[in-house]
Amino acid sequence: MKTFYFIRHAKSSWEDMSLSDFDRPLNKRGLRDAPFMAKMLAGKGVKADAVIASPANRAFTTATYFAEAMGIKKEDIVQEKNIYEAYPETVLEIIELLDDGLNTVLIFGHNPTFTSLANDFKADGYISNLPTCGIVKIESKVGKWADVSTGNSVLTEFYFPKQYF
Repeated sequence: MKTFYFIRHAKSSWEDMSLSDFDRPLNKRGLRDAPFMAKMLAGKGVKADAVIASPANRAFTTATYFAEAMGIKKEDIVQEKNIYEAYPETVLEIIELLDDGLNTVLIFGHNPTFTSLANDFKADGYISNLPTCGIVKIESKVGKWADVSTGNSVLTEFYFPKQYF
């Protein structure tokens, strides 16, 4: 079985309007939520084999908190430029190319892509918005990443900071 998590970056700051969208940092709430949600997920026994993140500052910073909570070095986070401003199909292509030796992967990115992906794998109901630092777990009953599809994979868990604060 292959398991992957889509994790939207934590809340970002719009305080410095001279920064590009790509360079925006986390704001105060994001700096609270990212470590909290990382510890929450690690506390559930999740052990990631790989962490893949958009290189945008807010996504990569969020990923560093999760990596740290799971004992993964910051330098081992894979920065995947194609996640930034990606279409859902692009993220699925990244998943399909993962090494089959990996079983659990955390992927950090952005909306609207991650909300769309969450709904693609949701068996019933609808998620109108994957909140900042929101996490969805997708379980796939396949042995190879190339075989992952919406037909054999399903969203099984959904967490977000306002459930806890």
